[in-house]
Amino acid sequence: MIVDDEPIIRKAIKYEINASHAMVDCRVDDDGRVEQRELEVLDTYADGPHLFSALNASVGNRPDYLLVDMEFQGEPTGGIFITERVRRQYKKMDGTDIKIIILSGRFDNPMANETNRLQRIKDIGSVVFEALHKGANAFVSKNAMGGFSIENILRAVSCLERGEKYYFNYPVMLTLMEAAELYFEREHHEVMTESVSEEEQEILLLEAAGCTAQEISQRLTKWSESEKAIQEKQKDLSRKFGIVNKSGARIAKAIQYGLISPNDIDYLKR
Repeated sequence: MIVDDEPIIRKAIKYEINASHAMVDCRVDDDGRVEQRELEVLDTYADGPHLFSALNASVGNRPDYLLVDMEFQGEPTGGIFITERVRRQYKKMDGTDIKIIILSGRFDNPMANETNRLQRIKDIGSVVFEALHKGANAFVSKNAMGGFSIENILRAVSCLERGEKYYFNYPVMLTLMEAAELYFEREHHEVMTESVSEEEQEILLLEAAGCTAQEISQRLTKWSESEKAIQEKQKDLSRKFGIVNKSGARIAKAIQYGLISPNDIDYLKR
């Protein structure tokens, strides 16, 4: 079944799949033969309420797959609402889940010179991860390489038929890779132009542990620094980091640059 608020998209996909008797690969048997199944579009719907009415009325003929557009009538994540409700409320007659394929042009990798590109990547990534959390199985771009084709849908179905949990076609995968890198803060940070000494790293670790400048001075017996000398070194570290002379910012920068690790901090008990 297909849910899309653009009539031409619904009709085009249904016609191309049903008229061509489109086949999808399901599995390879022990002799290397590929088992195939014919794909058929049972019906199409313009919105969620019409789909839900049909699923309520057709308990014995629910689809194996649901192709859902992400955006409905200006609601950018309407497809996630449909996905969540289908996953929560509807199953096939044998009790197994209906697999859900999200169809959209919004997940494509943004152009290098696009305004607010990194923010857009983050926004797209968050939508994809939310859809996965709500129960989506696959993502197919309407703007795939070479233009939109039912081949993109067939590949998604084939992968899911073979037992793969998720499928993403190329434009979506590009965006996801960048979104994941941003999510895990793997984007490149500016390189420090000045070195940090072993003593300065010790000061940062003790500061992160909760020590005052006086306590740091008492613990750094190897270097015999006064409280005032420690404070001057803290100011110098802030200058090297290019930040305001604040303890929290200094520690955050030290962790970001890999100068200290949270695992190495021996926190003081007060």
